[in-house]
Amino acid sequence: MKFQLKNIVALLAILFVFSSCTNDDAPVTANELNGLSKVQELTNDTHVVELYSATGAFQQGHNLISLRIKNKTSNTYEKEAIITWTPLMKMTTMSHACPYSAITKTTGKETIYNGYIVFQMAENTMEHWFLTVIYTINGVSYTATGQIAVPASAKQRVTNFTGTDGTKYLLALIEPTNPKVATNDMTVGVFKMASMISYPVVDRFKVKIDPRMPSMGNHGSPNNIDLTQSANDKLYRGKLSLTMTGYWKINLQLLNASNEVLKGEAITVAVPASSIYFEVEF
Repeated sequence: MKFQLKNIVALLAILFVFSSCTNDDAPVTANELNGLSKVQELTNDTHVVELYSATGAFQQGHNLISLRIKNKTSNTYEKEAIITWTPLMKMTTMSHACPYSAITKTTGKETIYNGYIVFQMAENTMEHWFLTVIYTINGVSYTATGQIAVPASAKQRVTNFTGTDGTKYLLALIEPTNPKVATNDMTVGVFKMASMISYPVVDRFKVKIDPRMPSMGNHGSPNNIDLTQSANDKLYRGKLSLTMTGYWKINLQLLNASNEVLKGEAITVAVPASSIYFEVEF
C-alpha cells in the first residue's frame, strides 16, 4: 500500500510539473472585449463595424468609444486597419460636427481601436447624430455610415458658450466618471468652434473650478487644483475635492493664455453660481 501511494504521489507531481510547463509555454489569448459592451453596428457590403463603450450606450457629452471591424466573408476581425471617423448632427435647418479625436489601436489588443467623441447636444425627434467611419485595409478604402443614438445625459457634462473674445467654446467633463468622497483626478476637454465641422483643442488656457453643494448652504471644498493643459494628450487636468456624497455643481471659469477670464464668474455671496458649470451626483 505504501509503495502504491508513493507511486501515485510521484505521478501526480510529474503531471503537475508537466502541466505547469505546458501552461507557461502556451500563448495567452487576451479578452478583446473586456470592460466593453456593444452599442450598435454600422454595416456595408464587406464589413460590420461594431461600436462599443463601457456602458453599452452613448450620451450627450464626452464618450470614449471602441470599435472593431468584422469581415463578412471570413467572419474574422481585421487587425491592421487605418481608421478615421466623422460625427455629424443633422438638424432641421443645418448640420454640424463636434469635437472628436483620432482613432488608434487599443494598447494590448489585436482587433480593438478607440478614440473619443464629444456630442455637445442630444438627439430629439427631428434631429439626429450620424457617424461615418472611413477605413483602409490592404490599400483598399471602405466607408460605413449610420444613425447613432445620443440621448441627453442626466447631469450637465458639457457646456457651450461664447467667450468675451467672440469665440464659441465647448468644455466637456471627462473624469471623474465615478466620483468619490476624496480628492478626485479631474480631466476636461477644452475646444473651440473654428467652423461648423471643425472643433480643435484649445492650447495654453486654464480652467478654474469651484465645486459647491447648493442644498447644503452652497459650501465648497478644500484642496481643489485648477486645470491646466497636459502636454501629452492636450486635455486639461487638475484635482476635484468632494467632501461628501450628494449633488455637486462644479462652477467653472475659462481663462485664456493671458490669464483673462473669457467666461464664468467667481463665487460670492451675491453670485452663488457661475454661468458655466458641470454637475456630478453620487
